[in-house]
Amino acid sequence: MVLTIIAIYSAAMPDQSKPVADPEGASQEFVPFKTLDGDLKTGLLLICDHASNALPARYGMLGLEADQFKRHIAYDIGVEAVVEKLARALGCPAVLSQFSRLLIDPNRGGDDPTLVMKLSDGAIIPGNRDVDAQEVRKRAKKFYAPYHEAIDRQIDRFIEYGKPPALLSIHSFTPHWRGHERIWHGAVLWDNDPRFALALIAALRAEHNLVIGDNEPYSGKLKGDCLYQHGTKRGLAHGLLEIRQDLISDEAGIDQWAGRLSHMLPQIMGEVEGLNRIEHFGSQTD
Repeated sequence: MVLTIIAIYSAAMPDQSKPVADPEGASQEFVPFKTLDGDLKTGLLLICDHASNALPARYGMLGLEADQFKRHIAYDIGVEAVVEKLARALGCPAVLSQFSRLLIDPNRGGDDPTLVMKLSDGAIIPGNRDVDAQEVRKRAKKFYAPYHEAIDRQIDRFIEYGKPPALLSIHSFTPHWRGHERIWHGAVLWDNDPRFALALIAALRAEHNLVIGDNEPYSGKLKGDCLYQHGTKRGLAHGLLEIRQDLISDEAGIDQWAGRLSHMLPQIMGEVEGLNRIEHFGSQTD
């Protein structure tokens, strides 16, 4: 059964530095996503694949120590608060996952070998080490599928309203990787559809002192990922924004990025042609 919750906004920033094992309690159903209500007139849907480090109680902590859940291997640090503040400022809908990527990664295709990670950035995941295909299917049915169905429902609402949405997925990345400093403050990932992505890159690069990557440090050309499923396959304009984690690790940084985007995005939505039109560009991965 798919459950939806409508988030109640709070002025306080949630503390996600601690691992959470079924925050609703073992006796209640674990809800794998949350939906923030918003105005369909905005023509924009926010997506947050790695918002939470939470786990259902029956999975314990997957055999890991608590400190591992403070790391990027468990969730994208800072992004949940950025998305919630941005959705509130713009008045647009958003869908956020509520389970750790260590359980199953909603930003992977259903047949991706990294869908359930057994080793992540040097950490062996004991609770995933012996996972078989049946367990992967079980996690996909209970957590992965409901999250993606929630995104599709929001998209369908926009289309029924007569305004196919542009999709913006927000992630964060580590300042250092394997001994190398990452110079980018942010990056936009995209595949073949340039409509939203190129406009967002240009707007961010126009900001003072921002170094913005174009498909760096990751590539947006990943078959089956979230935006492939909901953007590429459905012909919706889309882009994935990566923000460096140290820039959104506290409330001041979160406010700065949410504020920056809340001024930038309405201008992009108002000026760039075709953002609310269904148009298929295909994928370099096909």
